[in-house]
Amino acid sequence: MAIVYDWVVSQLECYPEKDKKTDVVFNIHWRYTAKDGDYYADVYGSQVLNVDSLKNFKPYADLTKDDVVAWLEAAIGEEKITEFETSLASAIAGQKNPPVVTPPLPWA
Repeated sequence: MAIVYDWVVSQLECYPEKDKKTDVVFNIHWRYTAKDGDYYADVYGSQVLNVDSLKNFKPYADLTKDDVVAWLEAAIGEEKITEFETSLASAIAGQKNPPVVTPPLPWA
């Protein structure tokens, strides 16, 4: 089975008003998850956005997960996302084939 990666957006922080716009998102709280059958790993963080220019502003009520994930991926960058995926794949591999095990005592 292949690893499926997904973004989970848990919270958006907004400026109540900026440049005559309301509820301007400036910080995204996120988790990046990896699932392979019964195996799961994730990484989490927050990403501050550059809101110096609101030229392509979209009202808060009209935002979709795809909109927010596009901002998030652009701000984080492909290289860092690849690092996340490598780390998550390694964590799942370690769950499937643990490098260290703790079997029960042989006399128990």
